[in-house]
Amino acid sequence: MNKDIVQGNWTQLKGKALQAWGKLTNDDLDVIDGRQEELVGRLQARYGWAKEEAERRVTEEVARWEETTTRN
Repeated sequence: MNKDIVQGNWTQLKGKALQAWGKLTNDDLDVIDGRQEELVGRLQARYGWAKEEAERRVTEEVARWEETTTRN
């Protein structure tokens, strides 16, 4: 996973994160602040996923975001 994609574009990606993971709160997003490990941890807490599952889902979602960004 490209940590720079998440961290460098977090302000723009917050809305997409809320769409992808509706259990996250605005407070969660502020705490995450683009940090991959924090995002994974928050997803584990909100959804009850194992770390590997949360990492996989973040990787998949970031790939979608990258694809959308490069198409526009």
